Amino acid sequence: MSNITVLAGLIGAGIQASRTPALHEREGDAQGMRYLYRLIDLDALKLDSSALPDLLLAAERMDFTGLNITFPCKQAIIPLLDELSPEASGIGAVNTVVLKDGKRIGHNTDCLGFAEGFHRGLGDVARKRVVQMGAGGAGAAVAHALLVEGVGMLSIFDVEVSRAEALADNLNQHFGAGRARAGHDLAIAMAEADGLVNTTPMGMAKLPGMPVPVELLRSALWVAEIVYFPLETELLRNARALGCRTLDGGTMAVFQAVKAFELFSGVAPDAQRMLAHFQSMNH
Repeated sequence: MSNITVLAGLIGAGIQASRTPALHEREGDAQGMRYLYRLIDLDALKLDSSALPDLLLAAERMDFTGLNITFPCKQAIIPLLDELSPEASGIGAVNTVVLKDGKRIGHNTDCLGFAEGFHRGLGDVARKRVVQMGAGGAGAAVAHALLVEGVGMLSIFDVEVSRAEALADNLNQHFGAGRARAGHDLAIAMAEADGLVNTTPMGMAKLPGMPVPVELLRSALWVAEIVYFPLETELLRNARALGCRTLDGGTMAVFQAVKAFELFSGVAPDAQRMLAHFQSMNH
């Protein structure tokens, strides 16, 4: 029995179906810790991201160990933090906040989580040109991971073109000119691409649909998804029907939690056990 106690929470909108609390608490049990993980759902509380300062202060006062941060707060949280890890600072998005000694320290475990899934599921794919849908907080982390993984040219599409342009600029400063661009013609970009990555919430149970028209998919394309509820989104179902290689959002969900668990508790969890637990929740 360890004497470690952890009180953690997830702040985001529409998170009732999140697997994250169960992942953390079950691993905490297995490690002999007292580990509580609470959902702080902005939708259920009828709040928006303007409530973040209050929620952070409340968490500190109640001696929370740390917080995970999800849509739509991964960028809005940054001005409220004292420090950022080099990764969070480079990405410009935070999904994990450690509350320690009166300080709020922001980390990003999405980047590592996506990279781990990519290695496991699509490690050997062609990656000269890749199309990414979405340039939000998760999109920023995934884009960094893709360029670290050797994607030659990343075309980023977002409903807000300025957001895609800002992310492409940030990536080009980090990785060298010409590695990323804001996409303008989706049909052409898709025709030239080796792979497609969805980082938008489109495809979630509460936001059904596809981030790209189905007629732009073809069998030679690989398709990766970060949505994991449901594990088989409409995008993945259509891609698999064409014979595409695919990667669902499950591995990223698990491995971002693996790293967050370690940041909160100071103990490295058993990643295989957490993966097995996640899979058991989805069958």
